[in-house]
Amino acid sequence: MNEHEWQEVIGTIGMFVLLIAVVVTVIWQVAAGRRAKAREAREIEYQKLAEAAVAGQRNIERQLAEIGGQVSDLQGRTDSIERVLKDVE
Repeated sequence: MNEHEWQEVIGTIGMFVLLIAVVVTVIWQVAAGRRAKAREAREIEYQKLAEAAVAGQRNIERQLAEIGGQVSDLQGRTDSIERVLKDVE
């Protein structure tokens, strides 16, 4: 092999290395983009789940307040019944 043929071989190897580097970089960037989209979708789902949990907690809080009012009313009625029963005795 003469000097010109070695230059062609080295140039060809260099082109393959460059091509492989470009392909790997493109694949890496595409994968990073997909990971970012998946992460964003997961975060949106977590946010929806958190909003649903907060709404459920508010509903439970409202129901507990309503039940507390009913218990207070029941306590008042029970006290009045006790007074009436004591008066009857």
